[in-house]
Amino acid sequence: MSYDVAVMGATGAVGRVMLEILAERDFPVRELRLLASSRSAGKKIDYRGESLTVQELTADSFAGIDLVLSSAGGSLSRRFAPAAVEAGAVVVDNTSAFRMDPEVPLVVPEVNPGDLDDHRGIVANPNCSTIIMVVPLWPLHRSHRVRRVIVSTYQAISGAGAPAMEELVEQTRDVLHDRPAVPRELPYPIAFNLFSHNTEIDADGYCEEEVKMIRETRKMFHEESILVSPTCVRVPILRAHSEAMTVEFEEPVSEAEVREILGGAPGVSLVDDRETNHFPMPLEASGRDEVLVGRIRQDLSRPDGTSVSMFLCGDQLRKGAALNAVQIAEALAADGRLGS
Repeated sequence: MSYDVAVMGATGAVGRVMLEILAERDFPVRELRLLASSRSAGKKIDYRGESLTVQELTADSFAGIDLVLSSAGGSLSRRFAPAAVEAGAVVVDNTSAFRMDPEVPLVVPEVNPGDLDDHRGIVANPNCSTIIMVVPLWPLHRSHRVRRVIVSTYQAISGAGAPAMEELVEQTRDVLHDRPAVPRELPYPIAFNLFSHNTEIDADGYCEEEVKMIRETRKMFHEESILVSPTCVRVPILRAHSEAMTVEFEEPVSEAEVREILGGAPGVSLVDDRETNHFPMPLEASGRDEVLVGRIRQDLSRPDGTSVSMFLCGDQLRKGAALNAVQIAEALAADGRLGS
């Protein structure tokens, strides 16, 4: 069976990768409708050798559409996703608009595919840093209950969008030529620099990105008692996030057990070679679908053996966004929950 698909936000960084992944994975697309703002309407984008014209996004854009892959920003999702559902489509939304809505499932297919059974037309894609963390965390939690996670993120600039990626390249060129790095899309210079994640800080001192990691993990795990302590940082990397994660279990767990569990976990690739000091790197994670995991070691601060540390890298645009959305669509299609 094939489907009529719309990509909302088709000209953005995530939207373009959605198109790449639809083609790479041979998703059964009958008609592909590219939607974006009026500024982008009329642009041409190639898809599988065909030049498609971007259309302006309106409430009437979804007639006949079975599936909407949305990455156009939270305000636009809140405005247009209900219209798409009303027109008969299922919306897989990559923004923060619906993630914590109790009536909208928040899904990583390797973690909680069963939650798709409860969707009412909209499925939310989690935040990129949360996705990259939970892909290896979930199989560990299933085998040995996790009590607490301490995680520091080193987040690529792709999470701030295509203009921010261009800004990193331009600033790097400027600094190398002894010119000042002038921020426009970002609050501070990013070339040869890093800074606390550029989202709003709440009264407790946590930024919005950190709060997302806490709340989204609990929602997907159906586990309000799990403790997540994140620190999120922007780094001058184009598109792959890295995370240093220490996992505290309710019982002793050896690094060998962790390595065995993750070695067979879906969506995970072990990169853990101590002899050559070869561990996950954002350069090697870029363009990959798997979350790379390595530096697996016993946490020596917990002599009771209940804590293990590791390092993760994952492509923010792929598994952190576009790939996860397409995987959700594939799961819905496999169960006959797309199309009339």
